[in-house]
Amino acid sequence: MLNQLLASFATLPDPRCAGRTRHRLLDMLVIAVCAVVAGAETWVDIAYYGQLKQSWLATFLDLPGGIPSHDTFRRVFSLLDPQQVEQCFRQWMATVAPPLPREVVAVDGKTLRRSFDRGRAQGPLHVVSAFATEQGLSLGQVAVTGKGQELTAIPVLLRTLHLTNTIVTLDALGCQQAIARQLLAQQADYILALKGNQGRYHRAVKAYCHACCVESWAAYPADYDAFDRRHGRWVRRRAWVLPLGKELAGLHAWPGLRAIIVVETIRSVQHQPGTRAEWRYYLTSCADAPAVLIQAIRRHWAIENSLHWVLDVVFREDEARSRDRVATRNFAVLRKLAFNLLQQGKHPPGSLRTRRRNAGWSDNYLTQLLTRARQNDRATAP
Repeated sequence: MLNQLLASFATLPDPRCAGRTRHRLLDMLVIAVCAVVAGAETWVDIAYYGQLKQSWLATFLDLPGGIPSHDTFRRVFSLLDPQQVEQCFRQWMATVAPPLPREVVAVDGKTLRRSFDRGRAQGPLHVVSAFATEQGLSLGQVAVTGKGQELTAIPVLLRTLHLTNTIVTLDALGCQQAIARQLLAQQADYILALKGNQGRYHRAVKAYCHACCVESWAAYPADYDAFDRRHGRWVRRRAWVLPLGKELAGLHAWPGLRAIIVVETIRSVQHQPGTRAEWRYYLTSCADAPAVLIQAIRRHWAIENSLHWVLDVVFREDEARSRDRVATRNFAVLRKLAFNLLQQGKHPPGSLRTRRRNAGWSDNYLTQLLTRARQNDRATAP
């Protein structure tokens, strides 16, 4: 794992003046990743971790100039080209954990809320990420300045990922013909949430689904019908996978479109009067069974629950107060590197927070994280 990480980042250009550096760039990268895995949240934390763990780090790093200061870490990561750092990260993930066949790859954006700077009239950084939902791993990210530019980042991110034979899910912002065409060209299938931003298509699909699922319900029984009663909520979910009828003639030109998915959610909350019904609509190019498609829609939310929530709560990403745009973007990559290392392979019982604590306490445990290859776990799995 460590060798693959070093190989992926070996091509990262060093922005410093040649011959005037005391610390190797790859050494600094490994120290930073180890520190973030072990709980570091700032450049000061990273430098202090390196000083405390110098004897252990020296067992596999050269460290010709010792441990860099926190100012050196901050300055170097403020100079590194964030696009190249993100590319090296995606290359590493493509090497160690490419998406599985028919795996659901969820794509969504997240705002780093405290990365704004009013003095520079600088809004918070917005990061668009791809998440392999079955493996629970971040596949890559592309950062933009503000949520409004997310649509420009999605094609860039998708273009750099290996998506052959996967199912890519996107929210309504990504429901664009150009994105659908790009995914098909990359030999992937899509499930795109359809909302009001696609005005006439949304109205046509809504009317068509109402006619099929409400007015002609006997001819179109639900492909999925389940009840869920947890945490004081009673929820019924029904879903249909509908063929393209003649009423949707305008959608026939949509690239690769095979079916419409409609999901009805009826929710009742304890101690609150009445029930609430919600209908959601999706376009898909998949020829899979309805159960697979409906499960893929549910899996899309893993990027919120298993990645974004973890980055906020376990890694405290939203609390990070960094004003330098480049350093903030590169630190976001460090968090995802640490997240993936903690997710890879088999672990003793315990939360992700517990794994970070164990990595800080035990050099042996962190060594296992750095050297364990996920492919070995697959090979030995029953």
